[in-house]
Amino acid sequence: MSVADPILQARRLEGDFAFPWKSFAEFIRSRVEDPQLADRAFLVYVDEDCGIEREYRYAEFGERLERLVSFMREVLGLRRGDRVTTVLFNHDQTVLLYFAAWILGIAVVPINVEESAEKKRYILEHSEAAAVFCWKAYMKEVESLCTDLPALRTVIGVEDDGCEVGPIFNRSDRPTVNEETSLNDEALIVYTSGTTGPPKGVILTAANLLIDADAIAAWHGFGSADRLMCVLPIHHVNGTVCTLVTPLYFKGGTVLCRKFKTAGFWRNLARFRITCVSVVPTLLEFLMDADEDTSSQDLAGFGGFICGAGPLLRETAGRFELRFGFPIRHGYGLSETTCYSCFLPNDLSAAERRDWLTRHEFPSIGLPIKHNEMVILNDRGEKVIDGMRGEICIRGRTVCSGYFKRPDANEAAFRWGWFRSGDEGFVVRDAAGRPFFFISGRLKELIIRGGVNISPLEIDDVLKRHPAVKFAMAVPFENRYYGEEIAAYVVPRDGAVVPSEDALLEYCRTRLSFAKRPKVILFGHDVPYTATGKPKRLELKARLADRLSSYREVQFKEKTLPIS
Repeated sequence: MSVADPILQARRLEGDFAFPWKSFAEFIRSRVEDPQLADRAFLVYVDEDCGIEREYRYAEFGERLERLVSFMREVLGLRRGDRVTTVLFNHDQTVLLYFAAWILGIAVVPINVEESAEKKRYILEHSEAAAVFCWKAYMKEVESLCTDLPALRTVIGVEDDGCEVGPIFNRSDRPTVNEETSLNDEALIVYTSGTTGPPKGVILTAANLLIDADAIAAWHGFGSADRLMCVLPIHHVNGTVCTLVTPLYFKGGTVLCRKFKTAGFWRNLARFRITCVSVVPTLLEFLMDADEDTSSQDLAGFGGFICGAGPLLRETAGRFELRFGFPIRHGYGLSETTCYSCFLPNDLSAAERRDWLTRHEFPSIGLPIKHNEMVILNDRGEKVIDGMRGEICIRGRTVCSGYFKRPDANEAAFRWGWFRSGDEGFVVRDAAGRPFFFISGRLKELIIRGGVNISPLEIDDVLKRHPAVKFAMAVPFENRYYGEEIAAYVVPRDGAVVPSEDALLEYCRTRLSFAKRPKVILFGHDVPYTATGKPKRLELKARLADRLSSYREVQFKEKTLPIS
């Protein structure tokens, strides 16, 4: 069986489903040329630091796209099947570039502006990009990375008022043609963080984007009266699919923020009549720390938070809903499955939702949404019984086309007719027999102490409940007696009395079994998050290795812990 066969199997799903459009271009036209939508706002871009606020109505958005499509095709010579990288940030020009590229059948390869020069260079070279769109202030840096890249033809500087063609590296005089595009065209190649090797480029088609938009909109009942707010970076699938493509799909609106800011967050929800916002758990923590009084804001139309793309702790979920009173629509997905694959049901009562968020070891990520299936499999590809832990596996129309130029990664990730997420999880059924999924951690992040798998998320959750702890992350370290033992990295809350190591160990003693307790506490000041709010556990483990090496020969015993 070829490597491609398992990918095709993982992308299949029984049942008939077809879009009324043959291409992303047809989908766009169905929106921007709809006379009923022409004067309705689709996109509002807000940069509070610079005092910028720009609104694009559907018809105007279409006109801007048309001009940009002509520029990309006729001036830059870009064609269907090309790939362009973007070294940009949340900006209305970035949104226009994405959609214009997809109209032409061109794949966008987003690069986080904060990535290292080494990683930027790797993605530019590996993706075989034909052009780079970068913010004009970064042009010199990007140009320095673009030497000796045979596929690259030009660098384009982007500013508030448009694009400026930079140096031409490899001139191409391809004739201008109008090529027929398809929903099977590559639309996004998202390079995921490489923890054990170079980053992998996840290939998402135009159909992937629209399929997941259809599923997200249907699950939450979004319609033309809804307006979402995007505070997450749009170099990641969550910001792009959930709060850019999905609102266009359901004929609603979206407010794109240059960056997330706690100051004014609730005011903006009220001012722009936002009905839902997509966040990561980190942002919920920031909002709780800010503890802003929302009583003066008219939030009657706000329906709550879509939350995923990182581990949500029970303590965070419980405290946030109790403090602010808005529901957390917890879900789960990966770049490889376009965006979201499951959510907690919206038909749950407040008590039922809180129960699924806090009663078990971990908050539930809910039920599979349409266009995909989920299952828990063991390491032989066999389905495990409810409650037993295994790997979360997904198949269906949201699954990607594989990794770009990485047959090795494809072979490892696509087996048994499923996409293997690399996440450990389990299923608990409700009274109606519905399978509620849970994620208990990354398989590569599990701590294996004395042959027993321990989820670090459970330890994180306990430490985060301490009133003086702002951030906590359990990490394993090499130990002669158990193979791995457990340490915890702790960042104290601002202004709080810093607890001693013994005090935190004692705090854990009453809440965790000895096997799961941290044996060493290390204090720090920086919070190691990715740009999308995911804790960088493996990076932290490597960073702390030298400090923890002195504990390699220590045999930690129950009696060494403080006794109350």
